Amino acid sequence: MRYITFALSKGRLTELSIKLLEGAGIDCTELKGKSRKLILTDEKNKIRFFLAKPGDVPVYVEYGAADIGIVGKDTLLEEGRDLYEVLDLGFAKCKMCVAGPKELQGKMDSISINRVATKYPEIARRYFRHKRRESVEIIKLNGSIELAPLVGLSEVIVDLVETGRTLKENGLEILDTISDISARMVVNRVSMKMENQRITNIIDSIRKQL
Repeated sequence: MRYITFALSKGRLTELSIKLLEGAGIDCTELKGKSRKLILTDEKNKIRFFLAKPGDVPVYVEYGAADIGIVGKDTLLEEGRDLYEVLDLGFAKCKMCVAGPKELQGKMDSISINRVATKYPEIARRYFRHKRRESVEIIKLNGSIELAPLVGLSEVIVDLVETGRTLKENGLEILDTISDISARMVVNRVSMKMENQRITNIIDSIRKQL
C-alpha cells in the first residue's frame, strides 16, 4: 500500500490541522515533535506529512507531490491551481476586502482608482478587471499593507481582514468584500481517482468533526 501524503500549511493553520487529523484517527506524534525531519510519517496508517509555506501547498498538490493539502482560501484564490476543493474546514475565518480611507466609504462607484496595494495581486487584478471593469495599477507589497494609502502609495488596498481593528486604528474602512476566507482541504485530481476509497474515508472522518 502506498503512502498518502499531506501538505500542511506552516503557521497558524498547523495546530488546527493536526487536531482534525488526530480526530480522524491519524497519528501525528512525529508532526508534533520537535524533529528536524522534513517528511514525517504515521506508519500504521501509511500516511506522510510535510509542512510548507501556504503559497507552496497548492503547488505540491497540483503536481501530485502531495495527495491532500490544507490551506487558506486566500492562497487558493491567489494561486488559481487545478485542484479539487473538497472541504471548508471552517477555521481561520476572515474576509478578503477592499479597504481605504473613511472618506471613500460609499463613493467607490464615483471615484476613479488608479493604484491598489496588496499582497494578493491576482485576486486584486481579477476583482478590478471583472467586477469593477477598471484597469488599475497593482502594487505588490509584503509588509503592512495599511501603510500604502496613508503615505499616498495607493488609493485603496486589497487585504485580509479579521477583526478590522488595524484598519480602524489607521483611519481606514472596508469599502467592499471580495470573498469569505477560511481553511480548505484540497485533493490532487489524479490521487482522487487512484486512491478514492482511502481519501474519501479521510474526508468523511474530518467532515464528521466539523
